Amino acid sequence: MASSTASLGPAAALLLERLGLRVAPTDAADDQAPPMPALPLPGLLPLRCAVQHYEWGRRGADSLVARLAGEASASDGGGDGRPCAELWMGTHPAAPSSLAPDVSLRDWVARNPAALGRAVAARWGGDLPFLFKVLSVAKALSIQAHPDRDLAAALHALRPATYRDANHKPEMAVAVTEFHALCGFAATQELKEVLRTVPEVQELVGKEESRKLLSVKEQDGGIGVRSYLKSAFTKLMTASDEAISEAIANLKTRLNSESKARSLTKKEQLVLSLEKQYPGDVGVLAAFFLNFVKLNPGEALYVGANEPHAYLSGECIECMATSDNVVRAGLTPKYRDVQTLCSMLTYNQASPEIMQGMPVQPYVTRYTPSTDEFEVDRYLLPPGKSVTMSPVAGPSIFIVVTGEGEIQAGFMTDNAKAKEGDVFFVPAHTKVKLYTSLPRSMQLYRAGVNSSFLS
Repeated sequence: MASSTASLGPAAALLLERLGLRVAPTDAADDQAPPMPALPLPGLLPLRCAVQHYEWGRRGADSLVARLAGEASASDGGGDGRPCAELWMGTHPAAPSSLAPDVSLRDWVARNPAALGRAVAARWGGDLPFLFKVLSVAKALSIQAHPDRDLAAALHALRPATYRDANHKPEMAVAVTEFHALCGFAATQELKEVLRTVPEVQELVGKEESRKLLSVKEQDGGIGVRSYLKSAFTKLMTASDEAISEAIANLKTRLNSESKARSLTKKEQLVLSLEKQYPGDVGVLAAFFLNFVKLNPGEALYVGANEPHAYLSGECIECMATSDNVVRAGLTPKYRDVQTLCSMLTYNQASPEIMQGMPVQPYVTRYTPSTDEFEVDRYLLPPGKSVTMSPVAGPSIFIVVTGEGEIQAGFMTDNAKAKEGDVFFVPAHTKVKLYTSLPRSMQLYRAGVNSSFLS
């Protein structure tokens, strides 16, 4: 039997070696496709889904998550007053959806692997490969990145209490409202401008690292730039708490003074806003290094492994590989793994790609990322209209975000009601037809396994 260190892959093994740690051997996973049951599957399964009450979430009727989960009331401000940040739809053990109070979707899928389809069950070990979410963001999430498979396995082996699974976590956000984020490193010219005009950042980065970045020519290629950028960003992120607090205080004083004589840039306005949310946090200064992204409703942002990002405000539909691995380094009171984050990043400087989606039939737009685990469909049905999803070889989860209507799936003889907040699991090879009710339109989203994998 091979050791688990060897099975982690080169990146994971290198990380373990650097840290001087070994992992106990484990048995290899059985990659055989599970047997397919003979009994027919239901066409549609209503789900009960968990709400995550993170502090950055919106509250009451202002939160789409709260409204969808029935935890908001326009008259009393909503529920118990806690923020409603995320609605989770899937099988992740941290918050699995359920069919009934005592039947989790995770257990049901394990007993009914035909619901996944043969190819999905064989590839992902009899579990859903994607986790579907709704996010309602009131204040910035942490500056973070998600590890690739090798690093995820290493981190899980080293610190399982923090990194609770061994999977990678590529993710995609589809804006429901205007949505703001930081994603990826800014272009070299913008970084040079930061070092020239933001003395508080230059002081923490240091004269030598600043000089290297300022001397880079655009035509020099990416490798040298990435090396200098990594050094400068690491110097910033590892500065002492005292130095960071002093730099932010100086920055705040300077910008407040200069705002009386000139208009502040969008990035300067952003860092002042972040400072109010997270006083004295290094993430306030790190924002200068990252691209600011604005998504309009219906636009999407894909975030691959080892790319820095932070969601800032707005509401979105999010889909990702089934994982909750997050390496954080700023804008958070949670555990920070600064050295891991600074060492894992790609330091690529390409502008984030804003996905518009592709129409696949009337009223339906599909967002297809470069990972096998998932895709997202957006349904915008006018009043009195209908749309049919042909059977696909993998499972789907639907959520109704606005409006109401009816849904018919498989061999159902009667249509089921579908209203705002309803979530349905649809097994593989199931035809689905959606109808809207007059006078309202209906907005739904579907998560499924990437069509390119199933084709």
